[in-house]
Amino acid sequence: MYFCTKYKKVCSLSLCKNIKIEMSKIVVTSYQELEQFIGKEIGVSDYLTITQEQINLFANATLDHQWIHVDAERAKVESPFKSTIAHGYLNISILPYLWEQIVEVQNSKLTVNYGIENLRFNQPVLVNSQVRVRAKLKSLKNLRGVSKAEIDVTLEIKDNPKSAFDGTIIFLYHFV
Repeated sequence: MYFCTKYKKVCSLSLCKNIKIEMSKIVVTSYQELEQFIGKEIGVSDYLTITQEQINLFANATLDHQWIHVDAERAKVESPFKSTIAHGYLNISILPYLWEQIVEVQNSKLTVNYGIENLRFNQPVLVNSQVRVRAKLKSLKNLRGVSKAEIDVTLEIKDNPKSAFDGTIIFLYHFV
C-alpha cells in the first residue's frame, strides 16, 4: 500500500502519479494509540487468492457441499458465474488474517472476535479471485479496561469495482 500525497489517504493505485510513500503495518500497543485512528482509514491488506482447495476444505469443515462451491464441472455449465464460488462465510472467516496484515496489536493479553454488524454480501467471489480487506476504525470505546473496536471493512476483489461484502467487525482488546 501507498500513501497518496494528493488526497492524503491510503491508496493502492500503482498508476497514480501522486503515490510517494510505501505503507507498512501499523503497530498499536494501547487504547490511546488505537484511538488516534478513529474515523480514519487504517490500511489495506495484501491480496489473498481464494483457491478451490480452500473452498473444498471449508465445505468439509462446515458440511456445506453445495455444488456451486465444490463442483467445478457443473458450475461451468449451470452456474451464472461459469465457475465455482467461495462460501460467503469463508470470505468472512479470513477477516482476522487480513486484519493482522494491517494492524499488529501488542500488549493485549486477549483479543476476542466480538461480532459483525451490518454485513452485506454484494457479489460472489469466484474461485482463484484475489481479495483483500480495506479497514477504517469506526469507533473505539473503553469498557472498564476492555477496548471495543468497531472496524468498517470492505472485502475488495482485484480488478472488480464492486466489493464482495461490506460490514463492521468488532474486536475486544484486553490491553495490559
